[in-house]
Amino acid sequence: MNKLKPKSTLKLIFQWIICFVFLTGCREETANVADTKKQISNLLDSFNIAAANADFNKYFNYFADDAVFIGTDATENWDKKSFMIWAKPHFDDKKTWNFKSLERNIYLDKSGRLAWFDEILNTQMKICRGSGVLEENGGGWKIKQYVLSITIPNNKVDSIVKIKSLIENEIISKYSSK
Repeated sequence: MNKLKPKSTLKLIFQWIICFVFLTGCREETANVADTKKQISNLLDSFNIAAANADFNKYFNYFADDAVFIGTDATENWDKKSFMIWAKPHFDDKKTWNFKSLERNIYLDKSGRLAWFDEILNTQMKICRGSGVLEENGGGWKIKQYVLSITIPNNKVDSIVKIKSLIENEIISKYSSK
């Protein structure tokens, strides 16, 4: 019968402990990432529901104080306060938007305190894409940037460009002269 030397036995036990700790830690980290992504996904769903319900305070509470909202129009690049001013009449008249996520991807940085997402949305404008950045600030996740884009099927781009050229040529000229 082959007997292990005490040093070999201790080394083997130590290797097993290291392996166990590593595997347990990885499993816990993976669970934490999955939990965080689920929390962010729930936040984004609640964010969309608040808009659909015209709940002004709840909707804007999801944004960080220094958040930026970038809309579908080339002129829509608002800080939170400006976006609130623009949106208030729509919320007051209960004429808001109702976005439902069809597909969502959420990514986290290594610290677990910064996240970004992209999603396909079913909206009154048909399919749109939402994307953005969130930050965990110790008091929960807040949207730092939100970008809403209207999707255009590739085979329709030329006809859409013709429609928007009249308006956007002026915007291009304005930015080009700076």
